[in-house]
Amino acid sequence: MSGAEEVERNGWLADEPFEPEILESELAFKGRVWDVRNERFRYGDGDLTRHFLDHPGAVAVLALDEDDRVCLIQQYRHPVRLREWELPAGLLDVDGEPALVAAQRELAEEADLEARDWALLADFANSPGGSNEAIRIYLARGLVPTGTTFDRTAEEADMLLRWAPLDELVDAVRAGRVQNAIAVVAALAAWFERGRGWSGLRSADSPWPRHPKPGH
Repeated sequence: MSGAEEVERNGWLADEPFEPEILESELAFKGRVWDVRNERFRYGDGDLTRHFLDHPGAVAVLALDEDDRVCLIQQYRHPVRLREWELPAGLLDVDGEPALVAAQRELAEEADLEARDWALLADFANSPGGSNEAIRIYLARGLVPTGTTFDRTAEEADMLLRWAPLDELVDAVRAGRVQNAIAVVAALAAWFERGRGWSGLRSADSPWPRHPKPGH
C-alpha cells in the first residue's frame, strides 16, 4: 500500500496531490541560483497562468548536542537586510546527490561537524503560492568535529557559530526575535518531538514524494 493510499484509507489530514494539464511551460528568467518559470494550466472550466520561482529544493540540519543545545550560524541575508540566526543548510544543487548526503555535506561545510545519528525532523513548502521550493530538515545527534575547516567566502566569510539551548531558541521564535522560516519550523518541531520522547521521528532515508525535482 502506498503512502497516499494509507492516508486516504485512514482519513488522515493531508494535503492532496493534484496534477493539472500543463498547456504551456517556459523559462521566464534564468537566475544564478534559481529561475522563474511561466506556466499556463487547465483548472476548472478554464485555464490560468502563473509565474513562480523554480527552485532546486534545500536541506537543513538541526544539530543537537548532548546538552540539548542547537548549532546555529549567523549569516547575512541581503533581501531582508538581516544577519539571521539559521541552521546549517544548503541547496540541492549537486546532480544526483541524495538529500541526506547533501545535509551531511552542509553540516560539515558550515559547522565543521559530522553526526552519528540522523533522523527526519520535518518537510515543508516554503512559499507554495509563488515557489515550488521544498525543504527537508534533519535532526542530527552524536556530534563530533570533522577535524577540518572549510574555506568560506562572500556572506559566509564572517559567519558566526553559536550553541543555543533548544528552549532558548524556541523562546526567541515565540518572541519574534528569530524569524528564519527553517529555524522556526525546526525549533518548534524539535521542541514538540522532544516532549514526545522523539517517538514521531521518521527515518532519515524516508521517501520525499513531494519534492519538485524527481530523483532527490
